[in-house]
Amino acid sequence: MVKPKVYIGLVHYPVYNKNMDVITTSITSLDIHDIARSARTYEVAGYYVIHPVESQQRLIREMLDFWQTGYGSTYNPDRKEAFSRIKMVNTIDEAMADIAGQEGQQPVRVTTDARIYPNTVTYTRLRQEVHNGDKPYLLLFGTGWGLEQETMCSAEYILEPIYGPGDYNHLCVRSAVSIILDRLLGEKWW
Repeated sequence: MVKPKVYIGLVHYPVYNKNMDVITTSITSLDIHDIARSARTYEVAGYYVIHPVESQQRLIREMLDFWQTGYGSTYNPDRKEAFSRIKMVNTIDEAMADIAGQEGQQPVRVTTDARIYPNTVTYTRLRQEVHNGDKPYLLLFGTGWGLEQETMCSAEYILEPIYGPGDYNHLCVRSAVSIILDRLLGEKWW
């Protein structure tokens, strides 16, 4: 079996707000930290923080510098290791190009949402493809109220929603990332 080549992208633009306006969301420190730890745990090849605004990029750079090379790197080596997989880029296309440069081929773009689309796939199907193929995959996670429609439609696949036992379906992005990574890359326990 081939080792999966899975990358993740935390998208801050283009995403929706609760009124379905396309916006750019702000950086959330907890998302950066917690998703980095999940990415390391599940051996994700790379974690892209996708944000086009310079002032927000400065915040990300300060955080990355602190944990990758600054005092935080010696204070908490586990966090340094988790942060070693993070790259900051302006756009989804930049992340795609970076992966293509590393892998020698374009990644399969996979988006996530709490809604069903015509190209929605099951976790079982994508897990099989990821583990049995040789293509890289980029899983995109939207902040705010999710990725905008054009971004969703440009993906080869959209993962099915995560459902709990009730009708409430509004997970924070860092929880969704962890659940999805476990379903796709975690040990097969069922």
